[in-house]
Amino acid sequence: MEIVLVEPEIPQNTGNIVRTCAATNIKLHLVHPMGFSIDEKQVKRAGLDYWHLVEIEEHLSLQAFMEKYEGQRRMFYSTTKAKDHYAQVEYQAGDMILFGKETKGLPEEFIFQNPERNIRIPMGEESRSLNLSNAVAIVTYEALRQMNFEGLR
Repeated sequence: MEIVLVEPEIPQNTGNIVRTCAATNIKLHLVHPMGFSIDEKQVKRAGLDYWHLVEIEEHLSLQAFMEKYEGQRRMFYSTTKAKDHYAQVEYQAGDMILFGKETKGLPEEFIFQNPERNIRIPMGEESRSLNLSNAVAIVTYEALRQMNFEGLR
């Protein structure tokens, strides 16, 4: 399984996600443009000393990422606009889960083209979206649970 952050904006969120990826042996994809540099001290501090434990692949754009991976891997798109929730999916090794930027999520035209791949985290009707790093952790651990936490102790 792999996590894809599309245009992340808040360095502390990305740092926390790096820590989650390190704890779960999951590869992280970072799709540009980002609202920060991964050299910034806030990202390093949030990720502590975990950066060297995570395989990180950077992509110049969402289009470049899709050109490389679409059709080769199953992908799921985390969005508040999805009909199905994240636990309704049967995850498999090799799946990629995409998360959009904190202020806007994934591009609307992108998620509307792929409604069968969209997943959401259930929330109250009037609630705001969860913090990005929390959302990544919730979905990641459900996928890993379904795969019996293979490779983890």
